[in-house]
Amino acid sequence: MLDKLKTIEEHYLSLENKLGDPDIIKDQQQWQKLTREHSALQETVENYRQLQQTEQEIQEARKMLQEKPEEEMVLFLREEIDNLTNRKETLEEELKVLLLPRDPNDYKDVIMELRAGAGGDEAALFAADLLRMYLRFAERKHWTAEILSSHETDIGGFKEVFFSIKGQGAYSMLKYERGVHRVQRIPSTESGGRIHTSTATVAVLPEVEEVELAINLQDLRIDTFCSTGPGGQSVNTTQSAVRITHLPSGTVVSCQDEKSQLKNRDKAMRVLRARLLAGMVAEQNQEQADERRSQVGTGDRSERIRTYNIPQNRVSDHRIGLTLHKLEQILGGELEDILEPLIAHERAAQLGKPV
Repeated sequence: MLDKLKTIEEHYLSLENKLGDPDIIKDQQQWQKLTREHSALQETVENYRQLQQTEQEIQEARKMLQEKPEEEMVLFLREEIDNLTNRKETLEEELKVLLLPRDPNDYKDVIMELRAGAGGDEAALFAADLLRMYLRFAERKHWTAEILSSHETDIGGFKEVFFSIKGQGAYSMLKYERGVHRVQRIPSTESGGRIHTSTATVAVLPEVEEVELAINLQDLRIDTFCSTGPGGQSVNTTQSAVRITHLPSGTVVSCQDEKSQLKNRDKAMRVLRARLLAGMVAEQNQEQADERRSQVGTGDRSERIRTYNIPQNRVSDHRIGLTLHKLEQILGGELEDILEPLIAHERAAQLGKPV
């Protein structure tokens, strides 16, 4: 492990030198790529240096003991050695986790897709609840969120909505949200007080930069049309909405939220790149099958990763058997209490520890 850590530190230092190179600074795409790589290694290098410092302090304390100091100093040194040894063991455990194989997309920003599943209007309202939850979580993390495209219903729900979240570690945390989310609650229209179950699907895709995925413009069909609001009514008379079809794959993305056709086209291309990369990954790895389909399933009520039970103020994550009675806080964006146990569960599995 120490040899690997030394190699990582050397690479970290070489990145620092490159980041100060005027030629690399001029190439912003290259500079940003190296900056992300440098940032991803920072915690590992800092812990490694703390481990080295701790080991040195242990050696110095033991050397002082060998000099047979007064009894009071002996007691102090022994206590110090015990504390430093505990610190060393903690750092070693943390470094084992930091050295685990990482998802290469963990450092990336994300594009998330919410779709109403089973349950009609209630499912669309639930998709809106999930959107607010993720936007508030992004705000808590000081990340930047942006709606890319949406299809709103007459009653304030969403049939579908695409949005991006930019921030350090966004994908590494939010990737655990992909799948089917289920809500159980009494609709306002339910006079008999019966609990209604509905679902929404969540897809989480790493955002792709242009340099990572080149798209041939000849492979695209770009159509423009007038934006429409809830219920299908036209909201303006200019053809600002954009629909992009990637002909080789049949992937279709539309965006109409902006008044500017250029801005809608830019947002649609961001979603398209993310979808195409997800499809390429799926083709390269048959075990994953279709990346997007494996994330969201069909939206059926039985294919859920998490249940939000409103009457009981309960949220249950079925992947790790976690139940929390703080639904309001979680829907308010306090997702850490769910995401951190999921991350810990995955790390324990990678380390071969009981989960």
